[in-house]
Amino acid sequence: MRILVTGANGQLGSEIAKQGVEHELILTNRDSMDISDAKAVRQVFRAAKPDAVIHCAAYTNVDGAESDEDGAFRVNVVGSQNLAAACLEFQARMVQVSTDYVFDGNTDTSYREFDKTNPLTVYGRTKYQGEEIVREILGRHYIIRTAWLYGEGNNFVRTMLKLSKTNDCIRVVQDQVGTPTSTVDLAKVIYKLLASDAYGTYHGTCQGQCSWYDFACEIFRQTGKEIKVMPVSTVEFPRPAKRPKHSVLDNYMLRMTVGDLMRDWREALKDYLMMNGR
Repeated sequence: MRILVTGANGQLGSEIAKQGVEHELILTNRDSMDISDAKAVRQVFRAAKPDAVIHCAAYTNVDGAESDEDGAFRVNVVGSQNLAAACLEFQARMVQVSTDYVFDGNTDTSYREFDKTNPLTVYGRTKYQGEEIVREILGRHYIIRTAWLYGEGNNFVRTMLKLSKTNDCIRVVQDQVGTPTSTVDLAKVIYKLLASDAYGTYHGTCQGQCSWYDFACEIFRQTGKEIKVMPVSTVEFPRPAKRPKHSVLDNYMLRMTVGDLMRDWREALKDYLMMNGR
């Protein structure tokens, strides 16, 4: 299969490239294809003639988006529109990667795919609008929402390990709950979906749930680092964009269709730490 990958330099895009050796991949980034430029997108499609697109590129600066709504809209909505339109023209299917931020987090239960959305931020709103425009344009789509992603690049795990080198005590938010998710697991699910005709909306996170504080404690437990982790509240870390308090996703549609390959978040973390030299 000829697969065009956007955001190929990012955490998920890098893992998609690593796992896609049996496919012919066309790896793109913002320098090789400006997704907000419809003509540029069509030009790349015309040359590449992809069978499918895995759309990993996004405006992901959650706080920055609050003061740059046009920038976030241009990438997350217009970019998705251009890709979906090109997929329709060139008869390609499309994977759209989305986020738990489409929900407000005001619940104690896990979100299923068709629960009511209510994004609290510009980032969450533009990601949901990107979902909607793909649904309107392209029938052969897979929208997969994920959360708390870590892989090759800057992420929470690496931040904690870096801070542990110069700090004896680290303060971490305890009142935000979600599911740490490995790009390895998510990439496997994406390729499994692409091998099927099970089009639709999915959630794709590892199993279980924890707070950022719990996540940090588990990182240090698995790496054997004796670091004091102090739980704090969200109000002690004011940010421009409001975070969902409880954004645990239930991979219900995966279980009902192609099968849920996502591991428990602790198991996936263990493999990640081993592969990255702890």
